[in-house]
Amino acid sequence: MTGVNRISGAGRLTPARTARFTFDGRTLTALEGDTIASALIANDIHLVGRSFKYHRPRGILSAGAEEPNALLDVSRDAARRQPNVRATVQEVFDGMKVLSQNRWPSLAFDVGGFNDLLSPFFAAGFYYKTFMWPKAAWHKLYEPFIRRAAGLGVAPAEPDPDHYSSRYVHCDVLVVGAGAAGLSAALAAANAGAKVILCDEQPAVGGALHYDSGTMIDGKPGYDWALATGRALVAMDNVTLLTRTTAFGYYNHNFVGLVERVTDHLPAPDKGLPRERLWQVRAKKVILANGAIERHMVFANNDRPGIMLASAGRTYLNHFGVAVGKKVGIYTAHDSAYEAAFDLRKAGIDVPVIVDCRDKPGDMVLAEARSLGIEVLSGHSVVNTAGKLRIASMSVARNGGGASRKIAVDALLVSAGWTPSVHLFSQSRGKVTFDAATERFLPGTYAQECLSVGACNGTDDLQATIDEALAAGELAARAAGAEGGAQVALSGRNAFEWTGGMIGAAEGAGADKTVKAFIDFQHDVCAKDIRLAVREGMHSIEHIKRFTTNGMASDQGKLSNMHGLAIAAEALGKEIPQVGLTTFRQPYTPVTFGTIVSHSRGSLFDPARKTPIHAWEEAHGAEFEDVGNWKRAWFYPKAGENMHEAVARECKTVREAAGVFDASTLGKIEVVGPDAAEFLNLMYTNASDNLKPGRCRYGIMLRDDGFVYDDGVVGRLAEDRFHVTTTTGGAPRVLHHMEDYLQTEFPHLKVWLTSTTEQWAVIAVQGPKAREIIAPLVEGIDLSNEAFPHMSVAEGRICGVPTRLFRMSFTGELGFEVNVPADYGQAVWEAIWARAEPMGACAYGTETMHVLRAEKGYIIVGQDTDGTLTPDDAGLSWAVSKKKQDFVGIRGMKRPDLVKEGRKQLVGLLTKDPQVVLEEGAQIVADPNEPKPMTMLGHVTSSYWSPNCGRSIALAVVAGGRARLGQTLYVPMADRTIAVEVSDMVFFDKEGGRLHG
Repeated sequence: MTGVNRISGAGRLTPARTARFTFDGRTLTALEGDTIASALIANDIHLVGRSFKYHRPRGILSAGAEEPNALLDVSRDAARRQPNVRATVQEVFDGMKVLSQNRWPSLAFDVGGFNDLLSPFFAAGFYYKTFMWPKAAWHKLYEPFIRRAAGLGVAPAEPDPDHYSSRYVHCDVLVVGAGAAGLSAALAAANAGAKVILCDEQPAVGGALHYDSGTMIDGKPGYDWALATGRALVAMDNVTLLTRTTAFGYYNHNFVGLVERVTDHLPAPDKGLPRERLWQVRAKKVILANGAIERHMVFANNDRPGIMLASAGRTYLNHFGVAVGKKVGIYTAHDSAYEAAFDLRKAGIDVPVIVDCRDKPGDMVLAEARSLGIEVLSGHSVVNTAGKLRIASMSVARNGGGASRKIAVDALLVSAGWTPSVHLFSQSRGKVTFDAATERFLPGTYAQECLSVGACNGTDDLQATIDEALAAGELAARAAGAEGGAQVALSGRNAFEWTGGMIGAAEGAGADKTVKAFIDFQHDVCAKDIRLAVREGMHSIEHIKRFTTNGMASDQGKLSNMHGLAIAAEALGKEIPQVGLTTFRQPYTPVTFGTIVSHSRGSLFDPARKTPIHAWEEAHGAEFEDVGNWKRAWFYPKAGENMHEAVARECKTVREAAGVFDASTLGKIEVVGPDAAEFLNLMYTNASDNLKPGRCRYGIMLRDDGFVYDDGVVGRLAEDRFHVTTTTGGAPRVLHHMEDYLQTEFPHLKVWLTSTTEQWAVIAVQGPKAREIIAPLVEGIDLSNEAFPHMSVAEGRICGVPTRLFRMSFTGELGFEVNVPADYGQAVWEAIWARAEPMGACAYGTETMHVLRAEKGYIIVGQDTDGTLTPDDAGLSWAVSKKKQDFVGIRGMKRPDLVKEGRKQLVGLLTKDPQVVLEEGAQIVADPNEPKPMTMLGHVTSSYWSPNCGRSIALAVVAGGRARLGQTLYVPMADRTIAVEVSDMVFFDKEGGRLHG
């Protein structure tokens, strides 16, 4: 047996295909294709959970992604477990284990249900007014209790063994939703020759046609037409159809995030398949056909298990072949619920009454109800329900008062009408407009290249929906550049014309302060709570939302927002648009962390980047340091050497012979185009337009506020091509900075930017013997001083492979930087090393590099600057062009505060005791005996022992620094005060003769 409520011959599932699963330890049988919800109802189980605050019994309310109640813990095994899975979406697979949540010790008997009796003390906003005293109790009592009580379900403790994937894809037209509207739009766009992606969150196409039994399209039953159209689209080469795929976010520039559930429905997934796949889609045009969401009725005790949306009742019957009860009542303000009554009655289910709060229901549905012998109570409302763990009866009374009538039911289907799903439209920054006639928000002003069609656009008639969708599909395709195909024509009709609808509280909700008429089921927000928020002074819907938590649950108010808004407007005596509308945020439905993170976890979460020469460095005993994500050789200790000794040896060797250094981590950006020189002229402080091909120039990059942002070398390879280097840590931000300005401030310039950091291995050969080391290996480049002076660049070959050879130095010695394709990096390094080692050269690391550059007063952006230094503060005024009229930061640099006297400036420091090495970050004062708080003049930015100077050296930022040259200042430390003399920043080879070799 697959359930006592399974109706033979009903639905579309195959009885021979079964799946066994457990719910709270009870073994149940489902049919392949069942959701957990349909399988539970088939087995006559409506109680599936407890509410968050009051722990009231809760049942399945919907049949889709809007479900607020049926959130369950689903697992395959201990490691593959996920809380808060919507039972209405998750398909059953054989061996599935399902547990209810938010209850103890059991679902039927939950001690937390005592909260319901205490509900007067848990009114909306109580958390803002309680837990205030005694003050000491917050950390020891209140906060621990609140943290234990917070949330639904229990987070998994074991690592997730599944894997996830992601894809980037471009298309002409993305259609969201595969109901009648979405299928029609996709068909028209595809027929016109556009590249189309069609996605839908359900396992099969059809949308509302899953439950709509009276729809005919092109002479076929609606669902049959949908399946046939889906197959036709799949057969087209220019169409990608993605089922079980939710569009969860609409971002800038028609970028839409989709999440595909790949294996969650399979009993034994192929290990090679991802559990979920993230599709990141960039579409020329987007068509939103994501339908409408049915609203529940707001009345007293409307949350009992067995009360559900009318469309859900139809879905379970017509698609899954499951009756939601044996005696099903209907309570509605909209004609659509009548069709649920008709379908149930025709399936042999007792429908004792249709309660319609309207005085005049639609003529067509009223006539059909009478012909089927169903009693209709128009102008009546359900004012209460009874039943402990499931609805047992409803009390009905005429609107305006009078005696109530008790009617026995074991299920109650409700409908207050339909809310267009404008979530994605709003995420696109489109502005909605309120249609007072139908009391609903509809798409208004579009901000991106998208169109809304069908129910999400407020189009109710089927033929009008099809016509609108066909026109939108063809229009989008043509606008995207498609030129083929003939127009598509389709005809469709509904069995009944729908009228009616209401938002807000019905008569059964009561105007008093005690009736529990629920709006937000998951957070236990009632109509009375909205009214309380208004009495408390909340006049904006955003404030009301936060005071009551209405719409803040995992369903994001899909069912509750419009009701809450209407009740608030009524209490305030305002029109609905005056109260406002809450913000629709991504994601549309919850998205797993696994989908978002994809492969970026474990060792790939924060992956270590290694240079092409890393293996050689490791084999030769290098110690490494982390520089951002990079692993960089720090120093190369010989046997028995500590770090200090190794660095001292390397520093002396570079100056006396030569050193070979792995500089591959330097950021590298290729700047190409006819306006490349003009662009770089605007991005850097010095001139690039007069830089000749084959020459390089040091460049300072500023933010628009005039502060130093990065530095590097700009090498001109040709009239329209530059090789730009950045600091190791600055590569991503510099590229972003350039791209931002190129796209927003200088879009007229024809320039292309490409990151090439990992395409080039860089080998720096520095020292008096540098030319001698590389000369025999280089082909096609004259390395003489006359032909290849300092700050030159040339393209040629080294060791037979292409090279971009720079003559520049970060040590103050004769230096070359050999750029070769990364694949050849280690081979070229080894060839250079084979010549360097016999000449007495050494391999050196970043610590030696720091010492050598500090000896020459070369700064490191980010270490010697802190985001508040101008070029002049850093002693780099010489790198700022006096002739250029404009560059990024030129106006910021001229602000009065940035040119005033006394600013902190970068200077050198020499300790009075040459053996004392200052601590980096140490503060500097003028008077060590000044009472606290002392006046801080600045701080030490770089400090080293210099083997080549035979003493300690330091760089520091000091207020009025250059005016203090020769002065004695002090560095107070915990155990002593260190006297220092302010000096210039160059400590070695002040004349710079060694640079020119």
